[in-house]
This record gives sequence, structure tokens and C-alpha cells, in this order.
Amino acid sequence: MPRRLGAILAVSFGVSLSVIDGSIANVALPTISSQLGVSAADSIWIVNAYQLAIMVSLLSFSALGDVIGYRKIYIAGLALFTVASVGCALAGSFQALVLARVMQGFGASAVTSVNTTLVRFIYPRNQLGRGLGINATVVAVSSVAGPTIAAGILSVAHWPWLFAVNIPVGLAALILSHRFLPSNPVKDAAHHFSWRDALMNALTFGLMMASIEGYSHGLDPRLLSVGIGALLIIGFFFIRSQLRETYPILPFDLLRIPIFSVSVLTSICSFLGQMLAMVALPFYLQHSCGYNDVQTGLLLTAWPAIIMIVAPVAGMLVERIHAGLLGGLGLTAMAAGLFLLAWLPENPSQGDIVWRLMLCGAGFGFFQSPNNSILIASAPPSRSGSASGMLATARLVGQTTGAALMALLFHLVPTNSTHAALMLAGAFAIAAALISFSRLSLPLPEGLTRKRKQKV
Repeated sequence: MPRRLGAILAVSFGVSLSVIDGSIANVALPTISSQLGVSAADSIWIVNAYQLAIMVSLLSFSALGDVIGYRKIYIAGLALFTVASVGCALAGSFQALVLARVMQGFGASAVTSVNTTLVRFIYPRNQLGRGLGINATVVAVSSVAGPTIAAGILSVAHWPWLFAVNIPVGLAALILSHRFLPSNPVKDAAHHFSWRDALMNALTFGLMMASIEGYSHGLDPRLLSVGIGALLIIGFFFIRSQLRETYPILPFDLLRIPIFSVSVLTSICSFLGQMLAMVALPFYLQHSCGYNDVQTGLLLTAWPAIIMIVAPVAGMLVERIHAGLLGGLGLTAMAAGLFLLAWLPENPSQGDIVWRLMLCGAGFGFFQSPNNSILIASAPPSRSGSASGMLATARLVGQTTGAALMALLFHLVPTNSTHAALMLAGAFAIAAALISFSRLSLPLPEGLTRKRKQKV
């Protein structure tokens, strides 16, 4: 137990850092854009540069972990993330900050790609569900805790400290990782990592997200057409090659499992809606309601605070109640909260805002843990690395697309962009709920089925 505790702390510290930094700058975007002299729409790159770097490399790091070991990938990524955090804290220009965020994203990608797989080595088989529940709770809370942590930091320091605080935590995580994380033997000597496939994976996802970003920022249609054309050509050859691979970087073998692919789609839609809301709300609360960045972060604390209570409960309920039902009900509640936020009274009180945020957080908490459990359990143990990578990829596809859509809304409806974003976020939450309910007609993974039979 002492060694297991040290290992799970090492994973929790690293994962929480990588996830929190996806949104920690959101609250400060208005301030950063003003101080660095960039527009609100361009400031979104501080978020998107980080997410994009993760997107283009995450599946490749996951596949590389299957070959050289998950521990090595995790520690190397954590070291890169910590060094890049120094660069973010010292950045004196918008360009330098974006570049440092890219490097930080590559480090976070390595950490995120193997964290769930490491949990399978840390916990014995009969306690694996407990470990996955803890990991899911850490990810769920971290994904929306950025504004809260940012509020605390900004109340006593300037925005560079949003990144400087990563340094001591990163160093502590590195020490714990070196001491406690287990090594994993390479299971198949014939399993080799393909750098060609990794490059094609990066180009495919990079061009996909660049096309979304280009459209949202009003890029010249001729340049946009060239990018989309390149995406279609490279994507075609990449997918064709992956369909022939025994160990594909893009795990088509897992996506052929119906409940796995449906869970991935549910995750994409839910995180897309969440990211739209988490980027839009700071602008609404500061520009429309007159709160400063510290007050904004404190108000947004209601969302992660309720997740800390709900997510562990949902992780236990998945042994008794179908994850599709739990996720569908939770996402319906989240959608209701988002629509209520979109239709706040003209001069809302803090209570009006907080209870709506709590409804969103409670709904998201009931979705996240069960969805992660069913997704991981539906993959064969030998493909746990790719399943972990796909889980994180689904979250990041949703988050990156949500941030890009927010930038697009700034251009399309500049006077009412936050209201439109919250309405659209609610619509994506409804779509995710319907997809989650559709899993009720699909057979559960063997592990979860056994647990439910034992309870009966």
C-alpha cells in the first residue's frame, strides 16, 4: 500500500497539472490579451496552442509507450512539461507565450497518453475499478478546476504565476515517479513503433484542427481550401495504412467495438459543450456582470467543487446502474444548467450564477466516471495503452473544437457571443445525453457485467 499510494500520487499530480493547464489561463485571457496587445479572438491561441500540441502527438505517445514502456513516457513528458512551464512564466511576448505553451502541450500529451494504463499496473486486478475511479475523479475535477486555481493565484500575483506554480508541483511529481512508478515489460518484441505513421497522425490531426481554427478566424478561403485538400489526401493514406496495421496508432480495432466507439462520441460532445461554456463564462462574468478575474474564478469554483462530491459516487454507482443511463441523466442535467446560464436574469446575483454552475457540475460528474469506466473496460487488456490514449484524445478533440467554436462566435456574433456559446454548449450536452442513452441497447463489457451480477 505505501508504494501504491506513492505511485497514484505521482500519476495524480502529473495528470492534474496537464489537465488543469488546459483551462487555467481562461480566466486571465481578457487580462493577458490586454497586456500583450492582442485581440480577444487571437488570445484563444493561448488555450488552443496547448490543446493542438496534445492533439497531434497523444496517440503517438500512447503507441510508443506500448513499445518502450509507459513509465519512461510518463517521466519524460512530466520533465518537458515542467521545463516548458518555466518558459511560459518568463514569456515577455504573445509569440513567446504561445511557443512555450506548445512545448508544454507536448509534455502534457506524454503524461496524458499513458496515465490510465499506469493505473492498471499500480492496482491489483480486484481493485482496478477503485483506481480508475480515483483517476477519473482527478481528471474530471482538474478539467474544470483551472478557473478556481487561477482565481486564487491572481488574487495575490500576476498572470505569469499561473504557469510558475507548475514548477514545484512538477518537481514533486518527478521525484515520486522515479521512486514509485512501476516498470512494465514490453509484451511483444515484434511490436515496433512507426515514425512514418506518427508523422501522418500528427499531420492529419494538425491539419484538421488548423482547418477548424482557420475557418473560425476568417482565414483566406484559398488558403483554407489548400489546408482542407491536404487534410483529405494525407488523412486518406493515413487511415488506409492504419486499417492494415496489427497495432495501429489510430485504434480502429477498438473503434469497431460498438460500446467503445459510442462512449468516445459521447465524450467528444460532452467536453465540447463544457469547453464552450468554460471559455465563454469568464468573458460574460467580467464584461457583462462587472466581476474582476479573481471574482470570476471564485464563482466558477462551484462547477469543480460539486464534481468532487458527485464523481466518486457515480464511480461506485456504475457497478449497479448502467453507465449509459447514468451518463445520459447527468448530461441532461448539465444541459439544463447551461441553458439556464444562457438565460440568466438581467442583473443576476451571485446565487443565481452559482446554483446553475452547480447543476452543470453535478451533471458532468455523473457522466465522467461511468463513461471512463465503461470505455476502459470495453478494451482488451493488451490494448489498454491505446484505450487510454483514445480516451484522452476524445476529451481533447472536444475541448479544442469547443475553444475554436468560441473564437468563431466572437467573429460571427460579436455583440452576443457568450449567450450563443452557452446555447450551443447546451445543445451539444443534449446530443451527448442522447448518444449516452443509446448505450442501453448495447451489451456491457465483461468486467462490468460480472460486477453487476455479483451485486444482484
